[in-house]
Amino acid sequence: MELRRHQSVEWRIAVHGASGAGKSTLARAVADQLGVPMLELDSLYHQANWTPLEESEFRRRVGDFVAQPVWVCDGNYRAVRDLVWERAQLIILLDPPRRRVMARLIRRTLKRVVLRQAMWNGNRESWRNLFSRDPERNILLWSWRTHQSHRETTPSDATLYAPRATFVRVQNRREGRSLIDSLTTR
Repeated sequence: MELRRHQSVEWRIAVHGASGAGKSTLARAVADQLGVPMLELDSLYHQANWTPLEESEFRRRVGDFVAQPVWVCDGNYRAVRDLVWERAQLIILLDPPRRRVMARLIRRTLKRVVLRQAMWNGNRESWRNLFSRDPERNILLWSWRTHQSHRETTPSDATLYAPRATFVRVQNRREGRSLIDSLTTR
């Protein structure tokens, strides 16, 4: 995977994709490999009891994070996308096939519900949300509904709103590993 070279070896990287595509996993691997800070936008946005962080405060905190010289940020929040993309040098769309995303998301969600695993700020996924018909509450419905739109709109939006950034689509783990290798062997 060939990436356009930047003047410095420092990276500012935004990772996008459907829920369950593996954004946080890839972002964490990239941040660890490069030794740079990482921000998972969900961890900031979803406060205790799934209360959303007020938008002005969300934007302030994300703005502070992306003001750093190097970082990796994962998430799809339009409320802060302008802040992230304005500084990003590399935008990664994690885009595995829908069947793979859904299989991964079902396994992950069931594990979290059954084991009562705490996520960000003490939040837990619940059986109630898993069986809800509201995509705002049911992560499976949300991912199903938004998967195609990420695939279709992220590339064109990146070209339009982040023309200086390099855009890369990653469709599987092999491509993800190749991307990480290309970032660290420059």
